[in-house]
Amino acid sequence: MIMIMSRALILLGFLSSFASSFLTHIQIIQHSPNNNVQQCISHYSHYNSHTSTSLQGQQQEDIYGAVHRKEYEMKRLNAQHAALSDPIRMAMGYAQEGIERKRLAAALRRVYDDPNNIANPNAKGKTAAELEREEKMLENGMVDATMRRGSFIVDIKRKSSLSYPGEQFARYDDAGLVAEAMVRLGADVVFVNVDYHSYGGDMGELKSAVRAVREVNNNAAVVMKDVVVDEIQLGLAKEAGADGILLIASVLGPALENFLNLATIIGLETIVECHTYNEVQAALDALGQNIMVSNRDRISGQLLPEQAIKLAGMFPGSGGPIVTIAGGGITTTDQMKKLLAVGYDGVVVGKTVMGSARAPEFIRAVRDRTMLPAEFSQWGLDDVEFDIDGNVISGPKKDIPGPDDEDAFL
Repeated sequence: MIMIMSRALILLGFLSSFASSFLTHIQIIQHSPNNNVQQCISHYSHYNSHTSTSLQGQQQEDIYGAVHRKEYEMKRLNAQHAALSDPIRMAMGYAQEGIERKRLAAALRRVYDDPNNIANPNAKGKTAAELEREEKMLENGMVDATMRRGSFIVDIKRKSSLSYPGEQFARYDDAGLVAEAMVRLGADVVFVNVDYHSYGGDMGELKSAVRAVREVNNNAAVVMKDVVVDEIQLGLAKEAGADGILLIASVLGPALENFLNLATIIGLETIVECHTYNEVQAALDALGQNIMVSNRDRISGQLLPEQAIKLAGMFPGSGGPIVTIAGGGITTTDQMKKLLAVGYDGVVVGKTVMGSARAPEFIRAVRDRTMLPAEFSQWGLDDVEFDIDGNVISGPKKDIPGPDDEDAFL
C-alpha cells in the first residue's frame, strides 16, 4: 500500500510539473514581444499537415474561417513589427518618392510587346501624315480601332483549400523556380500565394519569385496573393519587392477604398477581385484600376463558369482606363479565348497549369493571337481568330467547317 501511494505521489508530481511547464510555455508565446510569428505559424502548419488527413471531410475552412484566422495572425504580426524603424513599417509609412516604374498594369496590357502602343518606350514613331489623320479623326470624335493583345496570368499554388478542399495540385520546393519557368514560357504576370494554410505558400517564396522573375524578364510582374485583412500586408508586399497585391472585394467590403488609397500612397499596384455586380461597382467607385472578375463565389464557394462573361459589359471599351482580367475554373483554351473575345485584357489560370505539361499550350493560345477591339464583341465574331500580326488564322476551328472539309457546303 505504501509503495502504491508513493508511485501515485511521484506520478502526480510529474503531471503537476509538466502542466506548469506547458502553461509557462503558452504564456511566453502569448506575451513575449520578441515572439517569432512565422515560427509559430510554421509549427501550426507542421501540426496541421499531420492532422489534415484525419480532419479532412469533417471540417473544412471557409472564407469566414480564413478571415478570422488571418486577423489573428496579423494581430500578432502587428505586435512583432510595432517599431517605427521596422522595415515593414517603413515600407508602409513613407509616401512614394518620384516616379517608380509600374509593371503590373503595363504587363496586363502587354504594353511592351506592342510596337504601336504609345505607352511603350520603344514604340514606333508616327509620320506627319499619320498624326494629321489622327487629329482629323479626333475632331470628329473618332479613333482608329486597334487589335488587342491578351495577357496570361499564372496563379502559382500547391493547393486551394478554399476552392478545392483536400486536393494537391502540384509539388515543388520553391515557387520562385515555378515563377521563373512560367515567365520563360511567356507568362506576363505571376500570382504568388503566401498563405500556407490555404495555398501552401509563404513570404519567403514571394521574395524568391521576385528575384527569379527580375533575372529573366524585367517587364513581367509579380503579385502577392493572400487573404488580405490588414494594412500591414501591403507593407509585407512592398518590402518583399512585389509589383502588386490582390485585394478581395467580398473580404474588405467598405474598407476597400482605404486599402486602395494606402497602396497608391506607398507605390504598390493592386488588383481587386470581384464576383458580383455590386462588388464590381464598388471597385469602380473606389477607383480600382485593375479589376479581376472571378467565376468563383468566395462566400459560397460555388463556381459559376459564365459569371465573368455576364459582367464583361460593365467596363469601358478597348484601351479604357480600367484593366480587366478574368479567371476561376478555367480548364480549356476555348474558355480563355471566349473571355478575351468579350473584352477582358487577360486571363488567370491556376490549377489547370500547375504541375501540368499543358502550360505552354495555354500560354501560346493567349500570346500567339490578337483580338478584335472589345466594341466588336457582340458582332458574332468570337470564333474568328487572328495571329499576332492581325491576320486571320487559317485552318480548321472547333465545330466550324473549313473549305477543305468534304461536307463543308452540304
